[in-house]
Amino acid sequence: MKINYFKILMISILFFSANLSAQNYIQSVKDYLITDKVDAGDIQDLKIIEEVHSSKNNIKRIYLAQQFNGIPINNSQITATFKDGKIIYVSHNLESNISNRANISTPSLGPVSAASTAAIALNLGGSNFSVVNTTSPQKLVLSNGGVSQENVPVKLVYTISESGELKLAWDLSIYTMDSKNWWSVRIDALTGSIINKNDWVINCTFDGHNHQDRSRDKSNKEFELLFDNQLTTSISAPYAGESYNVYAMPLESPNHGDRSIVENPQDVVASPFGWHDTDGVEGAEFTITRGNNVYAQEDLLGNNNQGESPDGGSELAFDFPIDLTADAEGSRDAAITNLFYWNNIVHDVFYNYGFDEASGNFQQNNYTGNGSGFDHVIADGFDNVRRSVNNANFATPPEGNNPRMQMFLWNTSGERGNLEIIEPASLARNIELSVSAFSTTNGQPNNSFFASLENPDPNAQLVLVEDDDASADSTDPNDGCDTFLNPEELDGNIALIRRGSCNFTLKVASAQAAGAIGVIIANNVADEIINLGGEENNSNVIPAGMINQEDGDVLISALLNGETIIVNPTRPRFIDGSLDNGIIIHEYGHGISTRLTGGPTNSGCLSTTQQQEQMGEGWSDYFGLMLTMTADDTAIEGRGIGTFATNQPVDGSGIRPAQYSTDTNINGLTYGDTNDEAAISQPHGIGTIWATILWDMTWELIDLYGFDADIYNGTGGNNTALQLVMDGLKNQPCLPGFVDGRDAILAAVDMNDRWTTDGERRDAKCLIYTAFANRGVGFSASQGARFSRTDQVEAFDFPEGNDNFCNELSVGGIDATNFSVYPNPSNGTMNLRINKSVGAGTVKIFDINGRLIHTQESLLEGNVRVEASNLSTGVYLLQVQSDVATETIKLIIE
Repeated sequence: MKINYFKILMISILFFSANLSAQNYIQSVKDYLITDKVDAGDIQDLKIIEEVHSSKNNIKRIYLAQQFNGIPINNSQITATFKDGKIIYVSHNLESNISNRANISTPSLGPVSAASTAAIALNLGGSNFSVVNTTSPQKLVLSNGGVSQENVPVKLVYTISESGELKLAWDLSIYTMDSKNWWSVRIDALTGSIINKNDWVINCTFDGHNHQDRSRDKSNKEFELLFDNQLTTSISAPYAGESYNVYAMPLESPNHGDRSIVENPQDVVASPFGWHDTDGVEGAEFTITRGNNVYAQEDLLGNNNQGESPDGGSELAFDFPIDLTADAEGSRDAAITNLFYWNNIVHDVFYNYGFDEASGNFQQNNYTGNGSGFDHVIADGFDNVRRSVNNANFATPPEGNNPRMQMFLWNTSGERGNLEIIEPASLARNIELSVSAFSTTNGQPNNSFFASLENPDPNAQLVLVEDDDASADSTDPNDGCDTFLNPEELDGNIALIRRGSCNFTLKVASAQAAGAIGVIIANNVADEIINLGGEENNSNVIPAGMINQEDGDVLISALLNGETIIVNPTRPRFIDGSLDNGIIIHEYGHGISTRLTGGPTNSGCLSTTQQQEQMGEGWSDYFGLMLTMTADDTAIEGRGIGTFATNQPVDGSGIRPAQYSTDTNINGLTYGDTNDEAAISQPHGIGTIWATILWDMTWELIDLYGFDADIYNGTGGNNTALQLVMDGLKNQPCLPGFVDGRDAILAAVDMNDRWTTDGERRDAKCLIYTAFANRGVGFSASQGARFSRTDQVEAFDFPEGNDNFCNELSVGGIDATNFSVYPNPSNGTMNLRINKSVGAGTVKIFDINGRLIHTQESLLEGNVRVEASNLSTGVYLLQVQSDVATETIKLIIE
């Protein structure tokens, strides 16, 4: 055999160079951290997880794990940013004094035993795990054990216990067979108990509506097979006149404007071969809503299998009818087309802000060769229509694994149907009808009520149940708790049963056994009707629901008097979440923030269990706002999230505790509100406060640089703000808090080529810091302990001395050392933020001709409210006078 010594030599040189480079990076980070007063013993053992190069600003980020005895500490990381080989920013969440906190270094429990113990503790039953692959004794891959959809990766880590001890543990993840949970668990390597766990299927609420951030449902190999099986005839040109009839950017929803046909909307940089390509060669591989960035389909049964997709034919013309006044299912193709369009739009837009292949974006084929690929988005519309409503989620596994977006229908009438009394005419009316949580149709829960009975056979009557009243627990012969006496009458008809002492499932099962095709429960108290609860039971296949006591008594009385009653039960009308573009962007935003925080291969850095002050929902809301901005928007105009899906007008409150506005009369949230568990939910409420700050910051920058409608390549304040937020995500540490996020955005200013002088950068930082300080994330603010929800401390101050970006004359000649005003522009009611208490003073407002039109004596400390609602629209000067200083600020009234 001929040996190629030259090739071996070159490989050796490259290997040595790579190691040398890695060691140089590690040493540079260590030197930096030691000067930042990090104990050398805590960073003695660092390991590079990955390196990510940003071509946009020629920056390299190195992600490093903190280790002890060669074992990583779970989610304890360093993010180091380099430019031209030099460190320009470092963030971390390192553990301290690790040598004295670690309990053991050798596990007593093996990885297979740990996985089996986890399965039992998670109520998954017995398992049969075996080793599939071994990288080292500390890092293995197990089989699915019969309890997981995926093979189970296992690695040895240290993790923090509630007492603060670093405990040796086996870290593993189990994706349950029912797709409800993807558990990330740390099993004590000494005792086998669960130290901590995190559900990667994050069940949330849109402040009253169910919302989830879920994990993937298929392996890469399965999806590669799906691609192979779905190849269609290639189209000869990359841009062959693709057209989509959609609610196009920047429309937030159908309530904000009409559909339009857009041709070739793909960005030539982000999607150079169009939206239907996967092989990087001219010619589309698919004529359906499928391509390199996303595969959009229906998932009516909620089983995550391959569903139907709209087909645009050889012309790639996706133009389908839509009727917003009818039930959503009649416009399925139009809605999934909209879902496909917006997933691609978000991909293309954020590619231009640095969410590209190297940074872990979502593509089947990474055309540049950077990153892993094989991780396009699976976007399911009409997900699980028989079971799930008022819901949306996005799965973000590590890079190289497919994320999944699931969009559900939204109920416009609070999950209520309608019972129409057709005969007799004397009883004709419409009665509100609740739904059942346990009835099934074709094996799927039927909570949309009587879908199969709409416009029923006119011979289907309402029949009152009569039972033998034999049990001691029931004394009502019409409550269906005992043996039915009239099964022949019920056969083929709809049973009317009074609510009573036995459970709903028993009543429905008995009616079904008698041949009834549906059940209506009449409430026996004057309370509001409820959705019928009970265990899901596939033996109960007929639909059921409840009506109120008053109407129930009328119907029961009529039936007892021999009346024949014909009814038509109908389900509620649903709105399709796939048409609420803000929600689509929001969900995709979870993928962006997760992939960028802590690096593309770590999906655990925005955990709501490991970091109570988690801002993920805030970034997602912010992205939705940014991609739906128009030149007509104003800073103080209140904007809601999800107004279309929740059947609200465009100026509705949406699904958040406050609309987004710089006007504190509309949105008065500050950092301290994160501690209010009663009023501010976690994570959505906390995210709202974070997005509020980012929104304020954006308008500060728009005031300076203007608004640019070109969201891809514009140079306006909106573009600048979005770039800073994206770079901030990359700069911040794993498990960040508000202060971490603030500092990461400020650091991004120094990485942005927009500013070329120190003065310009100080001006920008002054505006940014002002936005944060005005909402309580000032210099003295504290984000508290990672695991505490209620220990945040707000502060509205600025740094001292040269660290105060606002010390020198700043934007427009404004000296913001002592005073700042917000919101500005204002509607006449505003707040003065006093950075230092200076005693009594006077607030004056002058018009542009120098005439004094408002005077107010105030104690100049903390927040001072200024009421000048009588001012006309225009530009004014606001002057603050005290014995310490006199400052004048430009004020805009809208």
